[in-house]
Amino acid sequence: MGILGTRRRRLLAGVAGLGAVVATLPLWLGAGATGEGASRCETFAAQSAARAAAVSGSGAPVLVVGDSYSAGLGLDDLTTSWPARLPGEVHVAGFSGSGFSPGASSCGARVAYDRRAPEALARLAADDPAGADDAVVVLEGGLNDVDQPSGEIAAGFERLLAGLEGHRVVVVGPPLAPERAAAVPRVDALLGELARAHGAAYVATSGLDLTYLPDRLHLTPEGHRVFGDHVAAALSAGRPAR
Repeated sequence: MGILGTRRRRLLAGVAGLGAVVATLPLWLGAGATGEGASRCETFAAQSAARAAAVSGSGAPVLVVGDSYSAGLGLDDLTTSWPARLPGEVHVAGFSGSGFSPGASSCGARVAYDRRAPEALARLAADDPAGADDAVVVLEGGLNDVDQPSGEIAAGFERLLAGLEGHRVVVVGPPLAPERAAAVPRVDALLGELARAHGAAYVATSGLDLTYLPDRLHLTPEGHRVFGDHVAAALSAGRPAR
């Protein structure tokens, strides 16, 4: 396929992804978000759709499922969030505030990873069936799970991995964001154990020297660069980066 054909395919895929997210917005809101929470969820859904429409790179397909770090919350340009640093044709399914456990998000269980990952793969398959089968799936998160019981995180992780059978899976753990640093080690260790139990690579980010926005939680553009390059090195090496 020529360059113009590739660009046209990406544009159509982006529009389709935007439509899919907008179409499912009532389902997300119906999962429990009301009032101010609904407005917040609407904002997150719009940002998620915008980020999903921006496919970057070329080569083997990579699907990133993640939280606000993947969605680019706090950045002037959402499309520069850390997945843009990864090798391959990168598709992003990020939703701010979401996590591995169904209770991680105030927008309801509908946005948990085990629900969104299969939908993102289905959208990818609709555009490129052969590519979807070979896609590497990168699961980034954990910061929104820090107040959730370990059993809920593990159960969500098990459901998630069950739906990704046959794919190379890379799990990217949470960094020591100052706002939640004290609660990160438990989730970091748990996700590492779960990943290894399923034969998935685990990329720890708790040792990275990252820069944060004034909220002491979300990354600056430079923080995204360091975070993304760290994950990219792990993907390129085909093994976890510690």
